[in-house]
Amino acid sequence: MADTYTIKTAQQKLSALVAEAADHPVTITKQGRAVAVLVSIERMEAIGETMELLADPKAMSAIRKHREGTAVYHDVSALDEP
Repeated sequence: MADTYTIKTAQQKLSALVAEAADHPVTITKQGRAVAVLVSIERMEAIGETMELLADPKAMSAIRKHREGTAVYHDVSALDEP
């Protein structure tokens, strides 16, 4: 299937487009211009989780340290320590 559909076609094939969106985003157009994107709930949840991480200064600091090779890692057993 194609990745882009007009609103009219999307209305006619909504069930098929929902199934297609499970694999990849589907773009909806109006008068030749993209106006919406249909995505699976799993992809939307992943986007939301990513946005939460990007908004968390501590998480971003940890990611930067990892990329720089300066992160300090601890054994999982450290979680049991008081």
